[in-house]
Formats: sequence, structure tokens, C-alpha cells
Amino acid sequence: MLKNTFEVVQTNEFIELKLYQYGYEECIPLHSFGPTIRNNFLFHYIFEGKGTLTSGDEVGDKKYNLEKGQGFMIWPSQRNSYFADEKFPWKYGWVEFNGIRAQELVTQSGLTFNHPVYISKDSKEKEKMKDELTWIINSKNSSSNALIGHLHLFLDALINSSSRQKKQNAGSMHEMYTNEVVNFIQYNYHRNIGVEEIASHCKLDRSYLGKIFKSVLNTTPHDFLIQCRLSRACELMKTTDLTIKEISSMVGYPYQFSFSRIFRKIMNQSPKEWRNTNKLL
Repeated sequence: MLKNTFEVVQTNEFIELKLYQYGYEECIPLHSFGPTIRNNFLFHYIFEGKGTLTSGDEVGDKKYNLEKGQGFMIWPSQRNSYFADEKFPWKYGWVEFNGIRAQELVTQSGLTFNHPVYISKDSKEKEKMKDELTWIINSKNSSSNALIGHLHLFLDALINSSSRQKKQNAGSMHEMYTNEVVNFIQYNYHRNIGVEEIASHCKLDRSYLGKIFKSVLNTTPHDFLIQCRLSRACELMKTTDLTIKEISSMVGYPYQFSFSRIFRKIMNQSPKEWRNTNKLL
């Protein structure tokens, strides 16, 4: 295993599952990342050491103390931060992925907004999962077909080894509607849409839609829309030189003041402050 590695995958040819980036890091004591919001699913597995994850939803933040052999799943549009232990800093590998089947597969693992921590129930399947993750991490010169194949094998082993594994329930109407809402928001967050339009798209009563969406993701369509917009805004602030005004317009806020007010409420700092801390050089 390389000491530190990070690779971004430049391909859009797959729909069911897409691998966006992967890597491995041996962190220094108290090394931290975040707070930030992701657009995709992001799983970390701890090979050695200890650390702390803080992740949140509309209820508030929760803190998890983690160690070797455990992992954690960050969901799209979920606020999160994490840092290494002072005495025994962790060494972890990660994969960031998405796609039309991603939520279905993650749901089968039982790793949710409120229960992000991976604990193994099957050592044999856990070793398969570690092997597949290690293969991906060390696969810099591999083809996209090979990467996606091993991502499928990784997720299969993750599901089978997870102590929170759920039996597949393909007939769940609640999950079907929730997936439809998530897809609609992710493709339309840049427009001036609201919950009424989302409910109309799904041909559901607004209050009923809110109830089933919350039962699956433990958040509301309105809050998920906000998190999706802020996730994209964070990505643009970190990787581009666009102005805050331009970015706010691109993520569905025609007025910069409204964007800045919501950003500060969720992230506890202004967009400018966040960018100064997180912008990539």
C-alpha cells in the first residue's frame, strides 16, 4: 500500500455505478477534514489507528469515535467532518461513488444518515471487502471497466460483512418514491424548484411525500434540496475561481444574500470564510 495516494476518476460512461475518486492516507496526529458536504457516497475504512467522525442532519450533529477495523459512510448532501486521534492517528482508505443503484446498495448495507458506522459481522467477507478496496486504491493504471467491476465486488462484500445488513426489499414503494425524489433534486437543484414542484413531479400529496421521504432518509425533501445545493456550492468554491454571486446563481439561489444566509446557518460560517479555509491551490 502506498503511504498516501489520491486519484480522481475521469469517466462518465457508467450509469448504475460511478467511481469518482479513491485513495489512502496515513494521517498525522489530529489531522482534520471539513466541515464539508459531498455530492456522492463516500466510504472510509480504517486500516490502523483511531479517529473521530462528526456527521449531521436536520436534528443536529453526532460524534462517533472509531478505530481499526471499522469504517464510516457519508451520504450525499450530509454535513460532516473528521479528524485523527492525537496518539494513534488513523490510516484509512476511501472510495467515493454514486449512480442510479448506489443508494439501493448502500441501503442494503444498513449504513444510513443516522447510523454511518461500519462494523463487521463476518471476518471472511470483511477480508474480501478490504482486498477489493486495496485493489482499487492500488489501481492507478487500471481500466475503467476493471475499476467498476471491483467497485461492485467491494460493495457486495461490504453488504455481506456489515453488522447492519438489511434484506433486499425491491417492492418498497417508499424507497422507490424517495429514489425518484433524490434523482429529480440532483438533476434540478440549480433551478428555482420547491417542494410543491417535487411533489407534483412524483404525483404525490406534499405532506405524504414529506412523510415517506423522512421515513427513508430521516430528512425532508426541502432540507435535502438545500444540502444538495450547498454541496455543489462547496465543490465550486473549492475548485473554481467563480465569484460567490455566480456560484449562488448556479445552485438555485438568484440572490446572493439568500444563499449566504442559508450557508451560514448550515455551515456555521460565511461562504467566503469557508472558501478561504478549503479552496484547493
